[in-house]
Amino acid sequence: MRKPFVHGVGGVLSTDIAVPDHERELDFYSKILTTGDAPFWRDDLMNNLGTPVIGLGARTPEYNSLPLQWMPHFQVADVAASVACAIDMGGKELWHSKTDDGQSQWAVLTDQVGAAFGVIPVVPSESGSTGQNERLGCISWLSLTVPDALSSRDFYQHVVGWTARSIETVASEGDVAKFEMQIDNKTAAAEISQFCSEQNYIPSVWLIHLPVNDLAESLRRVSEGGGEVIKEFAEAGYAVVRDPVGVYLALQAG
Repeated sequence: MRKPFVHGVGGVLSTDIAVPDHERELDFYSKILTTGDAPFWRDDLMNNLGTPVIGLGARTPEYNSLPLQWMPHFQVADVAASVACAIDMGGKELWHSKTDDGQSQWAVLTDQVGAAFGVIPVVPSESGSTGQNERLGCISWLSLTVPDALSSRDFYQHVVGWTARSIETVASEGDVAKFEMQIDNKTAAAEISQFCSEQNYIPSVWLIHLPVNDLAESLRRVSEGGGEVIKEFAEAGYAVVRDPVGVYLALQAG
């Protein structure tokens, strides 16, 4: 079962980005996400339950060191240990928040190929949560395309705490290797793929997959709003798009 939006080690509850031309970007996302008769997102980018899942901030000077890509925040057992492991395996530390006595609170990292992500402590599940609501605005899937899937698989197994399941690839689709990264034996959080170089039209960034109520209308609004539909996977019900400032993400039929 694909369900990255969970509480616990390996789960991801939020993602954020700091963008230039903030007002235009805010208008773009509020239009492409709020399609259909029962939108999964509100105009202010809260989800349909009023929960902050995606954070779109202005790119002020303090954020200039962060790459221009959506950064999912992975829950880990020990933030400090994950940071040390990432650096040891070829990643980089971009931001590391600590308490006055030096205890790690959260961090922003990049992996060996420059894909950015955050690590945070496990977030307790709230009492009375409606986490089983299938029509919830959330991060429905995560995917990463890399030059070396084996290396990236090992990196995230050690840094985040995922396990990996090899997925049979289809040569006609350009797959070289593919792994489903699992929170447990029943729940998958993400997919790491390796493609032939000539078919690697997606950069090595974490693609957040956001559900929308009317995918066709959302894709129309992407083009209308100055973005670009990079590739649509009709059978799988999603499309990779690029926003007006060049940020990649995926829109998923809800």
